[in-house]
Amino acid sequence: MVFRKPPDGGWGWVIVAVSFFTQFLCYGSPLAVGVLYLEWLDAFGEGKGKTAWVGSLANGIGLLASPVCSICVSSFGARPVAIFSGFMVAGGLMMSSFAPNIYFLYISYGIVVGLGCGLLYTATVTITCHYFDKRRGLALGLISTGSSVGLFIYAALQRELIDLYGLDGCLLIVGALSLNILACGSLMRPLDSSDSRPPEKTCVDKVPDQYFVYHEKEKTVEENINILEKGYVDEKCANNMPDYKQDSILNKNVLSSINVNEKDTYKKKVVEQTNFCKQLAKRKWQLYLNYWEETMVLFKNKVFSALFVAILLFDIGGFPPSLLMEDVARSANINEDDYHMPLISIIGIMTAVGKLTLGILADFKWVNTLYLYVTTLLMTGVALFAIPFAKSYLTLAMLSGILGFLTGNWSIFPYVTTKTVGIEKLTHAYGILMFFAGLGNSLGPPIVGWFYDWTQEYDTAFYFSGFCVLLGGFLLLLAALPCWNACTNQSSKLPPNTYSYKVASSA
Repeated sequence: MVFRKPPDGGWGWVIVAVSFFTQFLCYGSPLAVGVLYLEWLDAFGEGKGKTAWVGSLANGIGLLASPVCSICVSSFGARPVAIFSGFMVAGGLMMSSFAPNIYFLYISYGIVVGLGCGLLYTATVTITCHYFDKRRGLALGLISTGSSVGLFIYAALQRELIDLYGLDGCLLIVGALSLNILACGSLMRPLDSSDSRPPEKTCVDKVPDQYFVYHEKEKTVEENINILEKGYVDEKCANNMPDYKQDSILNKNVLSSINVNEKDTYKKKVVEQTNFCKQLAKRKWQLYLNYWEETMVLFKNKVFSALFVAILLFDIGGFPPSLLMEDVARSANINEDDYHMPLISIIGIMTAVGKLTLGILADFKWVNTLYLYVTTLLMTGVALFAIPFAKSYLTLAMLSGILGFLTGNWSIFPYVTTKTVGIEKLTHAYGILMFFAGLGNSLGPPIVGWFYDWTQEYDTAFYFSGFCVLLGGFLLLLAALPCWNACTNQSSKLPPNTYSYKVASSA
């Protein structure tokens, strides 16, 4: 498909609106899963570590499967993937209302909903990048706030629905709301040229045609045999005086000549297919070698290696508060009458504020985005250390706001990655980092839950979380201070990609 030049407006703003609502609808419940987490603890009576796997899978599986999501969007387009993913998210939420045990939730909520969210994220980012070029940063910033607004609203909405209809009714209603993703997905019109010629067949598409010759020749051989046999029978019936010896010799000569031609054609076909398979395998193997060579070049960059450790440790330690903060408040015996707003809602709205504020700061020339990102990591670690000392709703609300604001550093993470490895390697590097971010999202809440099951209090768990984030921040700072300029200059001189990476979320 031949794409037109991005219009940077027009129908593109409709794409931004529907992408915003798509992320709002799909990420609202998984990000606000802390409200459901409390109900699942009471309903199934499992440990906190085992129960926390449900929310961590829902938020981490999409990042872990980002390469698969990108392949699906590239192969089928953003609109079909968005519609299909809408069914996945809605179906997973509705199936979760009938969950007989926690293991069923791992599949229905953790994997089905999580994978649907990952596909929708890739689809929305891809279609937005097709429609915007000069205003791409603004467009991506607007749609990314959809998940934060969804967290803010769904935290209060799910709590209210649980009070009115119970846990099962809440999941059914939230799943029904998610069906609106189908309407949003149907508006994601692909940006293709209406007057473009039909695409020519690729080399891979053309290859099978040349091997159909053998099958056509086989068909011709069979038809010739039938014609000869038919003529022979007709002649036999007409003359009523068959010469068996002469017919036997004629039939033998014809069949032997046919067998010779068939063997020659078959041998030619086998040789051609073998050569083609060898060349294809050699080319694919070379592409894989290039991929791993470029991966090793990335890890030779000290700042990138430290960034990889930092993002993994940050998600292990920084993600659990958004899932467990409500249970922290309950464990601290805070009176429910003191609740003016769910703590998860505070995290959600402050995450949106943090994304916009940090994104604006990153645009100033005098701001070093790497140091800004390190600052957010160190402050997050300090805030996590302070959670065990918070014994009132007010202090927990303040810490939730601070953590939500600092979690908005996701908006500047692509800037940091670009400055670290260069624009040529951004797609490759960002895909690797997002994979390990998903791994951290998946492991963080269960680890904190296991600490609670072991010690019966959250203090040790959040000390561990704060230590992880601080360790990642200090490692990144140490790697950046002595060789920041050297590493960035070295990465900018790296040879261009020899492999075409197509990851939608890198834009």
